Amino acid sequence: MTNELDSIFMRQALALARKAAKLNEVPIGAVITCNNVVVAEAFNLKESTQNPIGHAEILAIQEASLLKSNWRLSDCTLYVTLEPCILCVGAIIQARVGRVVYGAKDPKAGAIESVYQIFKDKKLNHTPTIESGVLENESAVLLKSFFKALREMRLSQ
Repeated sequence: MTNELDSIFMRQALALARKAAKLNEVPIGAVITCNNVVVAEAFNLKESTQNPIGHAEILAIQEASLLKSNWRLSDCTLYVTLEPCILCVGAIIQARVGRVVYGAKDPKAGAIESVYQIFKDKKLNHTPTIESGVLENESAVLLKSFFKALREMRLSQ
């Protein structure tokens, strides 16, 4: 159930996504909280690091695990501006993240409900609670404007 804290933490994830955009990274931001306290935050760094796993969710999960000295994040909530992809859903499962809150759906690579529904697989040993559509419009607009600007820049070259 979406609450005021979900909006607050999603706004923080959106601020991180804007930082990513300034670095010409796909604007996706992630925040991890435990007991409503931020323990990790990250944004996409795939282009900057030339690392295919430089996704905001992966980086935030790594940071939270280090801070907590525990790879199990079952008492944590991951806030992310875009529906996680297959790679990130795998990391969410491996880290046992307790709850995932995301903004916009990803019709090209979303692995929670848009393209794949990985958490519906009953064979999995972990399924987090999911909340979608939190500040969905703000997240979608940020992504759409980023890709529109990128296309316009490529056309003008």
